[in-house]
Amino acid sequence: MNCSTVDLKAYLLGEADRTEKGSVEDHLRACHACQEELDRLKLTESALRSIEDEEVPQRIAFVSDKVFEPRWYQTIWRSGPVMGFASAVLVAGAILVHAYARPAVVATPAVDTARIEHEVNARIDAAVAQALKASQTKQAEQTAALLESVEKRFQAQRKEDLAMAREAARYYQMEISRATVALNRQMEGQ
Repeated sequence: MNCSTVDLKAYLLGEADRTEKGSVEDHLRACHACQEELDRLKLTESALRSIEDEEVPQRIAFVSDKVFEPRWYQTIWRSGPVMGFASAVLVAGAILVHAYARPAVVATPAVDTARIEHEVNARIDAAVAQALKASQTKQAEQTAALLESVEKRFQAQRKEDLAMAREAARYYQMEISRATVALNRQMEGQ
């Protein structure tokens, strides 16, 4: 079967009869190019099926309709001379307001920088001391908690070791008793 005689679209859409469908499937097993074409067709079909159906518009709008005419503020905004005039008026108004509403110049008193520097340094030193004290307290609490947990683990390990030692002592005591009994029997048998 030749690639030009294969109707992949009819096969994909299920419009091919059984004999044609069988021959297309046989051709697809042998022809890599037709397999790729079928994959592309399947991808196109799935993309088309994923698009939502839209309702057909009842009326088509024309550019001459009043809907498309700009609003009054849009015409002003797009007009260069009008915007230039509005900008000039705004700048002139700002100059006039500034001229008549200018704040009075007040003489600033002399600042004692040495006193301010001394107060700032004192506050910084107090804050550093407080932070250091808080850090040391926190470190001491963490150390105490760590020591307590280590002590608990040590005690638990010690109890386990003592229990194992007792068990080992019992075992060896039993083994010694058995050995003694066996030795006594052997001595009596001689």
